Amino acid sequence: MTVHGGQGRQGGGRTRPGGSAEPLSGAYDTALLDLDGVVYAGGLAVPYAVESLGAARDGGMRLAYVTNNALRTPEAVAQHLTELGVPAEAGDVVTSAQAVARLIADEVPAGSRVLLIGGEGLAVALRERGLVPVESADDEPVAVVQGYGGPELPWKRFAEAAYAVGRGVPWYASNTDLTIPGARGIGPGNGAAVEVVRIATGGRHEPKVAGKPLPPMHRETVLRTGAERPLVVGDRLDTDIEGAFNGGVDSLLVLTGVTDVPQLLAAAPEHRPTYVAADLRGLLTGQPEVVAEGDGGFVCGAWRASVSGGVLVVEPVSAGDADPMDGVRALCGAAWSAAESGGGVPDGGKALARLGL
Repeated sequence: MTVHGGQGRQGGGRTRPGGSAEPLSGAYDTALLDLDGVVYAGGLAVPYAVESLGAARDGGMRLAYVTNNALRTPEAVAQHLTELGVPAEAGDVVTSAQAVARLIADEVPAGSRVLLIGGEGLAVALRERGLVPVESADDEPVAVVQGYGGPELPWKRFAEAAYAVGRGVPWYASNTDLTIPGARGIGPGNGAAVEVVRIATGGRHEPKVAGKPLPPMHRETVLRTGAERPLVVGDRLDTDIEGAFNGGVDSLLVLTGVTDVPQLLAAAPEHRPTYVAADLRGLLTGQPEVVAEGDGGFVCGAWRASVSGGVLVVEPVSAGDADPMDGVRALCGAAWSAAESGGGVPDGGKALARLGL
């Protein structure tokens, strides 16, 4: 039996991760997978991603790839995934470029000119919606749209956006992720580019945003995948997990991208995932239950976590192999419950060191 998102809630927030007696790949019909930091980073496959996704697919789980990165077309993303060893077709990919193009098309006349600040993926998505991408603020655009254009995007493109937005042209953004993971580390994402335009226009304008965690992206994903029992899989609390929260669906956080364990322990209610795993192998297993004890402690596997004097404490409760991830799950219960009770976020440094994290 699967424990879905309602268990472990107190007041308005989840107080511990959920559990599942069956593998997540069997409990859910579709995995809505983020890409950057989950499947690949900097173009290279994340460890264990290829084999884990293959096993989940062979077991009957549908794999859909839902990304805030608007740079590449679905065809290009699918080709890249296939080259990595994860067979995919364009229809398996949902991008924030598609979501923002639909949002714009719903609000402007067909055939309208749209000032494009981004890459080919966004240009293709606009054309699919009957819109005409242009490159200058003097081309009489009825809208401005920004999407991640890669590190080579010329500075003058931001200037064109600022000219148009400053004149009052409606402004849209595929997403506002401030960072994006790559092979060399964490770099600036589209949200950083959006801030450039915001600052240049005096901070008086706000774009309409389509990407995760906002409703347009969830709407686009549902329309394109038809998922009935979806599981959102991501590495970011503020996009993937919050998007699942906003959409009322369960989520799995993998610790292969942006989010680290201290950030997870300090997560706000809308950023607390249903499940937590080190990587995508978590799709292929059940999730151990986190048991709340009467004295405020939480037990998961061979670990027990609690809060003492504003500090998280974790200790083994049984002999044998003790999975550090079970310790992390128990610590989530202790930390999230303390926060929900008004005790603030307890210090987890010593507890994480005890787990070797």
